[in-house]
Amino acid sequence: MSDAFAAVDLGASSGRVVVGRFQNGRLDLQVVHRFPNEPVRVGGTLHWDILALFRGVVEGLRKAGPVRSIGIDSWAVDYGLLDSSGALLGNPVHYRDSRTDGIADRVRDLYDVCGLQRLPFNTVYQLLAAEPTPQYAAAHRLLMIPDLLAYWLTGEIGAEYTNASTTGLLDVRTREWSSSLIVELGLRGRLLPPVRHPGSLIGHYEGTPVIAVGSHDTASAVVAVPAEGDDFAYISCGTWSLVGLELDQPVLSAESRAANFTNEGGVDGTIRYLRNVMGLWPLQECLREWGSPDLPELLRAAAAEPALAHVVDLDDPLFLPPGDMAARLRKAANLPADAGRATIVRCVLDSLALAHRRAVRQAQELSGRTATVVHLVGGGALNELLCRLTADACGLPVLAGPVEATAIGNLLVQARAAGVVTGGLDAMRALVRETQAIVRYEPAGSTGAWDDAAARAGR
Repeated sequence: MSDAFAAVDLGASSGRVVVGRFQNGRLDLQVVHRFPNEPVRVGGTLHWDILALFRGVVEGLRKAGPVRSIGIDSWAVDYGLLDSSGALLGNPVHYRDSRTDGIADRVRDLYDVCGLQRLPFNTVYQLLAAEPTPQYAAAHRLLMIPDLLAYWLTGEIGAEYTNASTTGLLDVRTREWSSSLIVELGLRGRLLPPVRHPGSLIGHYEGTPVIAVGSHDTASAVVAVPAEGDDFAYISCGTWSLVGLELDQPVLSAESRAANFTNEGGVDGTIRYLRNVMGLWPLQECLREWGSPDLPELLRAAAAEPALAHVVDLDDPLFLPPGDMAARLRKAANLPADAGRATIVRCVLDSLALAHRRAVRQAQELSGRTATVVHLVGGGALNELLCRLTADACGLPVLAGPVEATAIGNLLVQARAAGVVTGGLDAMRALVRETQAIVRYEPAGSTGAWDDAAARAGR
């Protein structure tokens, strides 16, 4: 029997299929296929090109060869609607589309039920925006993006728990759909399929089991945080930075609601108590606008710029939409007219480190849990300047890596379901520590300068 497993990992800008092999207590990774994820604007609406994504998934699975099982993870909140025959009713709408503008302001605070950060693109607000449309009227089922792709592979319908927990319609206490909330909002409960949990069998694709993993990519990434004990904070850093703590129970206090912290479902019944921070999106958009210049060279130049000279509040909705990012940053930071690209990059990274600092501190204050170290996983772990600035800002050691945390967490849940890996999160994390490269950054300098910068950024 093959010792290989296939992780389908879809990000906001690209997707890949990663094969993981567990041999002699080690985990070896091979990216066998990469493919772009390029949104398409049609008739004024921004869509995901879901059929192109599915083509990339199938091609990647073909290249993967024989594997024990397949797991799929992606970003959260977005979904596809199926009609009564199981056909998709149009390409899923992108969470950065403007259709949800103002919707959240017309809905009461739902924190007491779902425990979620109030974000304009949450699934519940997307559904309310879609409710007047013929597409919604014809809908029979709603499937989150990983569940939709799994349905096309297996023919089986369901809602994986960690991704379902990001919709705003799941009761954070019971971990099932909230029928009372659905009725209150005037939505159709039959749209929502039964909830399934990580490690369960979804179905088969050409004879190969498809396993439910932590299908929200952050849930998979947190599985692969190489922590010892529970006194850690994590930052899953890519297009978004998801900053928080792993808890046993949700935090639903008025203070937590006011701080806009979210309680999302994790693997093995954990709660991902976190805050969405804008992450590397502003930098990615600037690089795109600039024609994809050499990033290492830009980062070296940014490291030579004066520290904390220009900072902004990256969580300002001003930075959420695509397009004209460099101009928006220049204006918000009051940059001089002759400020170059390196100055803009340093502004973004200093500001992101400040946002990390604030979220790590608030998570501890609101939960009563102390963190002695910050684990930074995902693509941001490759950004040495960001890791160093985050350590300085937080006043805590930052352990950077693994870069492939999402795929590793996906693979670990599959391997445990197959009996190749045993134990709980501690055992899986020990394997990550033993097999993956981790870089440690110690904090340097005074936190006073960061306090002053936070005040200037309004944070």
